[in-house]
Amino acid sequence: MNLLLIGSGGREHALAWKLSQSAQVERIFVAPGNGGTATTAKCENLPISDSDLTGLLAFAQERAIDLTVVGPEVPLVAGVVDRFQAAGLRIFGPVQAAAQLEGSKAFSKAFMHRHGIPTAQAQVFSDFESAADFVGILGAVPVIKASGLAAGKGVILPDSRDEAVDVLRSVMVEGRFGEAGATVLIEERLTGPEMSVLAFSDGRSLCVMPPAQDHKRRGDGDTGPNTGGMGAFAPSPLATPELLAEVERTILRPTIDGMAAEGAPYVGVLYTGLMLTDDGVKVIEFNCRFGDPETQVVLPLLESDLVDLMQACIDGRLDAMTPVWRAGAATTVVMASGGYPGDYAKGEPIDGLAGAEAAGCSVFHAGTSLADGQLLTNGGRVLSVTGLGDDLAGAAQKAYAGLAHISFDGAVWRTDIARPQQ
Repeated sequence: MNLLLIGSGGREHALAWKLSQSAQVERIFVAPGNGGTATTAKCENLPISDSDLTGLLAFAQERAIDLTVVGPEVPLVAGVVDRFQAAGLRIFGPVQAAAQLEGSKAFSKAFMHRHGIPTAQAQVFSDFESAADFVGILGAVPVIKASGLAAGKGVILPDSRDEAVDVLRSVMVEGRFGEAGATVLIEERLTGPEMSVLAFSDGRSLCVMPPAQDHKRRGDGDTGPNTGGMGAFAPSPLATPELLAEVERTILRPTIDGMAAEGAPYVGVLYTGLMLTDDGVKVIEFNCRFGDPETQVVLPLLESDLVDLMQACIDGRLDAMTPVWRAGAATTVVMASGGYPGDYAKGEPIDGLAGAEAAGCSVFHAGTSLADGQLLTNGGRVLSVTGLGDDLAGAAQKAYAGLAHISFDGAVWRTDIARPQQ
């Protein structure tokens, strides 16, 4: 099989790494890829943007690609799956109508209310003055969410109502997130530990992956600004069998059934961000694809052939699959550029990857590039260093031991990944 993998981040490198292990796969073309996918077995980077749907489709047709795998949310929300399906090509991911679960937080919130899925209460606004007036009558400081895609930065946790109004002004009036912030959600602030549950879906059946926890805040102790994720671990010790059964019964199953009932069967990976509140488990957000950095800890635990699972989802026969997951745990620590999630430098040489891999780690590239054989930084989140162990403590120890070998100017990371929230 020849595969096309769309995307350029750490999630895509982890997908390429896992897909390349399949005996069915001969070549994987990665569009556009990064410095890691450029050197992964069976992989070749392409100079095609992940948002160039016309170029991606033309390449897939020209090269008779057997299976396309979509990593990031932007092409999914833009309808890449619909285009490929209309051309008779096999592609793994939800259609545009189903991808609204991530592409529009306003749609997602209304969908959850329609189907009785537990989530925070929220009001949707497209007018700044109305939104600011609503904040003024609230009894507590809310969460502000841009409805559209904002590269993981569209959820803001102000410390006061005045700050909440300032955030609304920056988003709705000053265009902080562009069109993504034209509509916002003002949402009640839930409290409790967070957990990510990802599941394969063929539109009818579900297959739940080991639940993960990620660390969104930039600094140790969950301090500082929100980021796309500074590390993750799986499986989550919070995920008792009883809790997972509740999540499947009250959230995952109603979501899949609800999408099917509304004429948009959900095929692909459904990512559910959860908060375990005193009032029960509630949905914070849906994503329409593998998470990042959760993919970097979930896929190393998968012993089954990922291609088989993706094909089963496309063909509607997921109920016949029983994935095998390895015992133990995985931890990934993100090495980021200094200044992230704000401004940061690019083009810094990266050294020491061979030492990390010799220490038993998998190093997944996120923001890297290759220039004349030298690996350089090319993004905010640069690398995800993943370790496996018999338990979370062992996996974290392995990840940090590997990370100690790697260096680039300005590198920053958290030192407390895989310490479960209490």
